[in-house]
Amino acid sequence: MRVCGIEIKANEAIICLMVLKDGLFELPECRQTRFTLSKDADSEQMQHFQFTFAKFIQDYKIEQLVIKERPQKGKFAGGAVGFKIEAALQLIKDCRCSLMSASELKELLKRNPLQIDFKATGLKIFQETAFSTAYAFSLNSLRKI
Repeated sequence: MRVCGIEIKANEAIICLMVLKDGLFELPECRQTRFTLSKDADSEQMQHFQFTFAKFIQDYKIEQLVIKERPQKGKFAGGAVGFKIEAALQLIKDCRCSLMSASELKELLKRNPLQIDFKATGLKIFQETAFSTAYAFSLNSLRKI
């Protein structure tokens, strides 16, 4: 299964591709590590953002998007642009999209800690949350099979 883990920060969707094949995880090369939406995006820019991400999904044959959910209230609440990004991703056709709460992510990683140091993955440090989200979702889906 090809999964794209996503962390939304401010006006960016930070991504990490992960492939689960025969019980092993792979991190395929990827032309992008993030997608940006301008803070004052109008409907044309929103459609362009969604089209670009949908093309990325098609090019890399991604089957599942999994977004780390952000709180709607409180100290760590997400901003308006972040929720626009989330909505645009959830509405992309022909690709499943799930949200994973921070508590669910933390619990899954606690029960199934990473077997390697994150630095050994070759990913950028800012992709760590997106990687963890994809990893936890993939592990959870593997258990359901």
